[in-house]
Amino acid sequence: MNQETSKRIVVIGAGIVGASLAYHLASKGAQVTVVEAGGIASGVTGTSFAWLNASCAGMDPIAALRGGAIAAWRRLETQVPGLAVRWHGALSYGTQDGRVSPSCMVIDRSRIAQLEPQLRQPPEQALYEPEQGALDAVAATHALLAAARALGATVRTHTPVLGFAVQDGKVRGVETAAGVIDADVIVLAAGTATAALAKQLGASLPIHASPAIFLRYQAPPGVVRGIISSHAMEVRQDEDGAMLAAEDYVDDAPENQPAAMAQRTASAIRSELEGAEAITPEFACIGLRPMPVDGVPIIGYLPQVEGAYVCAMHPGVVLAGIVGQLASGEIVDGQPASALEACRPARFQA
Repeated sequence: MNQETSKRIVVIGAGIVGASLAYHLASKGAQVTVVEAGGIASGVTGTSFAWLNASCAGMDPIAALRGGAIAAWRRLETQVPGLAVRWHGALSYGTQDGRVSPSCMVIDRSRIAQLEPQLRQPPEQALYEPEQGALDAVAATHALLAAARALGATVRTHTPVLGFAVQDGKVRGVETAAGVIDADVIVLAAGTATAALAKQLGASLPIHASPAIFLRYQAPPGVVRGIISSHAMEVRQDEDGAMLAAEDYVDDAPENQPAAMAQRTASAIRSELEGAEAITPEFACIGLRPMPVDGVPIIGYLPQVEGAYVCAMHPGVVLAGIVGQLASGEIVDGQPASALEACRPARFQA
């Protein structure tokens, strides 16, 4: 596609979903501008546990999409300099959440102890999902945007969107303090801010901000080898020793504030793992995940106005790779992706 005919696309949001979109769109020859109200990965991406987990409990309307998620990240690892995933597998036990994936296997206590030798009391059995992994979501976002820039994309941080230029029912550009950025297509990938942006275009998208607590500890390296998801903790560890944990946010009671949760989770980790006695809380915060009301991602063109495409979803880190791949095909090549059929914004039309 030459520059004369290439589409001008503005992606709003520089989290991991926006970064994947920017990279995939630029790869297809589009003229891409990313605009971000804050800094790169300054929203929920920076507070993500970033477990690449394609399993699901019960009926899954996005099974086809989820099924391509791991392969998409494996492909991106080979394409994007500096993008690294740790494919160390995941152990789950005692959570009763019913999530399974096609590759999961039941393993016994001796195998569990081999995989996670620091567990003080390995359970009798656990689900093991060897194909799963984790990444540093902030580093991955920077890597994807750097790769997009190398393909000609522009990234404008600290550039809030003030409005949209719309003419004859079609979006023509994005209004910022520095002027209008002309666009043939705009992509709303701004996490929990997506609903407010869509509202300016006459679309009502039921997306609520779902809180989760993200915790980081200083710890000796090698205490946790993969991902452990149990009744007591959801934890993983980086190569440098940084230990990451995630907790559901319950309510506004003082004992559920991030600092209190960090201490409580640390106690649980120390009681479950040998060598974790010296862990110290380093960082605790609440991340707000964009959660569509029906739990299904919202991906596709808004019916209310021409040229406006939405990408709002949880889990964003898991799906960012495959969604960037499929959405860029829809936007640049005009090829509808069947795996996105359940995700269309039009389902919220009265």
